[in-house]
Amino acid sequence: MTIQEREIIEMIREFAKKLPKFPDGRIDYTNSDTSLVITVFIKCKDKILILKRSNKVGVYQGKWNTVTGYLDEPKPPIEKIMEEMQEELGIGKDNILSYSLGETFKFTDPKAKRTWIVHPAKVELKNDPDIKLDWEHTEYKWIKPEELKKFDTVPNLDLSLKRGLM
Repeated sequence: MTIQEREIIEMIREFAKKLPKFPDGRIDYTNSDTSLVITVFIKCKDKILILKRSNKVGVYQGKWNTVTGYLDEPKPPIEKIMEEMQEELGIGKDNILSYSLGETFKFTDPKAKRTWIVHPAKVELKNDPDIKLDWEHTEYKWIKPEELKKFDTVPNLDLSLKRGLM
């Protein structure tokens, strides 16, 4: 495990000390003004996958995003990445060629009344996947990274991309 991965796990442990838990032990960020999240850029060949958020999600409905998830358990980031990819897209770990973590950043969104601590990541796939969207998204597109600016995205997705595809 890298130093960066250990730092992320320690950050999650610190939040776990302060916040309530769901019955299954995961951190409950519902009433927290700060949340730890992972933003995963799925890359296949020269394109990245973006996903349109459904009206059933808590924030940023109808905005384009990537695979994301709350860091709500102190486990290695790759485990969370694989969990979210399987859950949101039906992509298994057997299709992962490589993964890397980008530079963490923090920003406050007054509309969402929340400070986000974002951990960007990149996953490169071996093969074109068969995407199976769950309830969190209504559609997906494969785009070249430079095309992201043409979409109505969640706040700072461009910064996540810049830091995640380093």
